[in-house]
Amino acid sequence: MSKAALWRTLIIMNVLPMFHVRQRFARPQVQDPACALRAELAGCGVRLKPGSRVAIAVGSRGIANLESLVREIVSWARRLQAEPFIVPAMGSHGGATAEGQVEVLAGYGITPDRVGAPVRSSMDVVELPREACPVPVYFDRLASEADATILINRVKPHTSFRGRFESGLMKMLAIGLGKHRQALAIHGLGVPGLRDVMPAVARQVLAHANVVLGIAVVENACDEIAAVKAIPADRIPVEEPALLELARANMPSLPLERIDLLIVDEIGKNVSGLGMDPNIIGRLKIRGQPEPDRPGIGVILVRDLTSATHGNATGMGLADIILRRAFAKIDFKATYANVMTTGFLERGKVPMIVDTDREALDLATRSVSMPPWPQARVLRIRNTLSLDSLHASAAAVDALRGHDGVEIGTPVDPVFTPDGLFARFTAGPDEGCVPAT
Repeated sequence: MSKAALWRTLIIMNVLPMFHVRQRFARPQVQDPACALRAELAGCGVRLKPGSRVAIAVGSRGIANLESLVREIVSWARRLQAEPFIVPAMGSHGGATAEGQVEVLAGYGITPDRVGAPVRSSMDVVELPREACPVPVYFDRLASEADATILINRVKPHTSFRGRFESGLMKMLAIGLGKHRQALAIHGLGVPGLRDVMPAVARQVLAHANVVLGIAVVENACDEIAAVKAIPADRIPVEEPALLELARANMPSLPLERIDLLIVDEIGKNVSGLGMDPNIIGRLKIRGQPEPDRPGIGVILVRDLTSATHGNATGMGLADIILRRAFAKIDFKATYANVMTTGFLERGKVPMIVDTDREALDLATRSVSMPPWPQARVLRIRNTLSLDSLHASAAAVDALRGHDGVEIGTPVDPVFTPDGLFARFTAGPDEGCVPAT
């Protein structure tokens, strides 16, 4: 019997040795984010006029403590006797519909009852002066009718390009508040549009719209808030680059540079704009752009979609295999609206579909990139945000021994359920993110 055939036999027999692995990351953390934001707002120098209508722009990115942070902004505005309301600022997400974007916010707890302010959603925009900007400049109509607009967004490395401004307040100014029309105009220019034109559009919005304040959030490798900062509008282009570098320095990573099979339990827009972060998995799938040098991953299996993604499976094209249960949850209208807006069509392609994890592993063994078991380096993760706890094959464990910040734990037991699916992901002892020592 060949080694590949032996591996397939072991899988069928429910024998696949895996081990718990823990990674220790640096963990700068704001202990009470709402309290920290309250202090930032008190000292930011921005004052709202009594009776003024204030649009609070909230995006589709998952942010730790988002509900409490938005509630804090609402409370601050009300203490100044202003009248706040929430507007979605997420470009084409939510299926590029007003109703879909309200649903996305509700999935994060951003509802009138929970944050204390009404949610108003429209895909309508007004056009702002273009001047030397290479594309038209749009701005959310409802926000434009307010007396002031405040943004809140996470600052982080982008999933498609590198630049002085990536994901953050400048991108929300340009694409988030520009709705579907601005997203189409910028994404239609490809990577240069995102890297070069997006900041130019954001500067036009700052110059001609009613934006007064941006709340920037940076997270650590454990998906916790590492910094929260209230930035007056004119300071956003000055201060955001340093926050981006802070976010980049605190990104988690996979512990190996060569992985034969990566098993991802879930993807979704709340995890990454692309479902799973290309900065983590080393795959871009953008024609004309070089693929990252590392990590090198032979096969990627996606097992499910998060509930908060509402069927948006943007980024599934980065995977090679997908479970049928994940495929059944895909909202193709929402997914394709997102993918077509970006223009990076390969990221929306459907991977090979299988019914069970055992079938997926059997299929993976047939890939020309896969070495025979037991030489295969296999890692299983919850998602690309949660990388402190992993499951690793024996070969991967051998490669990890002696790595700084990596601890090898006990065998995973059980690996499979009787119906051929992986058992519920467990972190072993000390559930949760582990700080560096």
